[in-house]
Amino acid sequence: MQHAVGILTEALDMRRRLREDPEADVTSNGAVAQLLEEMLPRIQLPGDASAREVAEIITAELGPAIVQIASALTFAFVQLAEVHDAGRTDMSSADVLRSIALHYESGGGR
Repeated sequence: MQHAVGILTEALDMRRRLREDPEADVTSNGAVAQLLEEMLPRIQLPGDASAREVAEIITAELGPAIVQIASALTFAFVQLAEVHDAGRTDMSSADVLRSIALHYESGGGR
């Protein structure tokens, strides 16, 4: 969850920078790519594996990670949407993401 919140926080920051400077290069720091890389498992493939075996290994290894990433992003989206739909003006999107991160950091979401 921490990485998913990091990705969304980075996306908010990228959007803010683009609003300030439409010509800004917001993808050059690679933060989102690094967070995704940290979320995905390292896959060891046998040198003699067939194409079918490689596909099966990759599917078995990446499938659960992709489900976990999608679930974390979906959870964060729902939290943001609920605050928005409730018309709350006392919390920004960054505040909601910070709250989610703190909740999971303290072990509340495990």
